Amino acid sequence: MFKNRNRELRAKRKGRLRVNLIGVQSKPRLSVYRSLKHIYVQVIDDSAGRTIESASTLSKELKGIIKQTGNSKAAQEVGKLIAKKLIKKGIKQAVFDRNGFKYHGRVKALADGTRAEGLQI
Repeated sequence: MFKNRNRELRAKRKGRLRVNLIGVQSKPRLSVYRSLKHIYVQVIDDSAGRTIESASTLSKELKGIIKQTGNSKAAQEVGKLIAKKLIKKGIKQAVFDRNGFKYHGRVKALADGTRAEGLQI
C-alpha cells in the first residue's frame, strides 16, 4: 500500500527537479539512484543523449576499499571514484541530480565525496 504511494511521491519530486536540470558536454548531469543495498551514479550529457561515465558500489575499482555497500562511507567512496573519472576526462563541473531523493545521508555523502576530489557541483 505505502510502497506505491512512496514511488508516486518520488516520481513527482523527480519531475519537478528535472524541469530545471539539463546536462551539457561542458557541465553534464550527475544522476544518483539509491537502493537499499547500493548506490549508483551516472554522468549524462543530455544534449547528446548519452552516458559519459558511471560508477556504483558494485564497481570493480571499489572491491577492496568498501566492506559494506549500503552506508554513507560507501557512498562517499563512489563519489570520489566518479569525480576522479571525470577529472581524468577533463570535466571539472557537473549539475547534481538527486533524482527525487532527499539531500541527506547517502546522497549527501556522495556529493561530499565528489567535492572532496575537486569536482564542482
